[in-house]
Amino acid sequence: MAQIDPKSIGAHIRTRKQQLTPLERKVLDCILAKSDFDEKTSLKEIATENQVSEAIVVKIAKKLDFSGYREFRSGLAYYKQLEVANLHNDISADDTATQVIKKVFETSIQALQETMSILDISEFERCVKILVEADHIDLFGIGGSAQIAKDMAHKFLRIGIKTSVYDDSHMMLMAGAVSHPGNVVLAISHSGTTIDVIEPLQLARQNGAKTIAITNYAISPIAECADVVLTSTSQGSLLLGENAAARIAQLNILDALYVAVAKQNLDISEDNLRKTRYAVKHKRTK
Repeated sequence: MAQIDPKSIGAHIRTRKQQLTPLERKVLDCILAKSDFDEKTSLKEIATENQVSEAIVVKIAKKLDFSGYREFRSGLAYYKQLEVANLHNDISADDTATQVIKKVFETSIQALQETMSILDISEFERCVKILVEADHIDLFGIGGSAQIAKDMAHKFLRIGIKTSVYDDSHMMLMAGAVSHPGNVVLAISHSGTTIDVIEPLQLARQNGAKTIAITNYAISPIAECADVVLTSTSQGSLLLGENAAARIAQLNILDALYVAVAKQNLDISEDNLRKTRYAVKHKRTK
């Protein structure tokens, strides 16, 4: 595995989980949950505890881009000692209000810190360039991802960039069908497997549009049909799921994109901000 920030080991593993089989994911989840996992945890111990062969454990490590079990063990053992690794805790039925608040906030803090550690700066800069040069920007998303897309559209409009948001599969397909060079389609999918978003994104790319994907999984179907991929990461609980913390991380990625795009033409952006603020304020004081 290429040298990476040790703080991002947990995120690196989670963003690649989608390529594992259900059995492999189950074994990985057990390893991640193992409180006494350290540099001395043997391959045999992991295989025995999970009732699988040692070869399967090695295969999991390699699918996650480690050279083998030893490198996987070393990286994960180091990561587990870090403060960021221990921010997330599952919510339980007997938690007090104070505990619930602490757990929810710390899970979001972990998502933000780890997303920042894995964010590819060169990909981010490519994304900014694509957005700045776009003739038109379409935003695709279903469910919670659509709300993130609408937030992005709202911010862009404040600085004079008009976008279209599509949260219906048929409308996304139609938008993809009439895409052409100069258009940009930014699609958001937490799982990276939402077919109602992937198919329109593929269609837009076939028609010459530049495509950007925001997802929680670096290895996923949506990443395969995007020119640029920006990855968030998060852990979730039974009540919150992964999406809650991922939403916070993805909103921050898009906020950073918004600021970076606005900065490219700062005078125009600031002038449009004044115009939009005045328009809203003037309407409210009538």
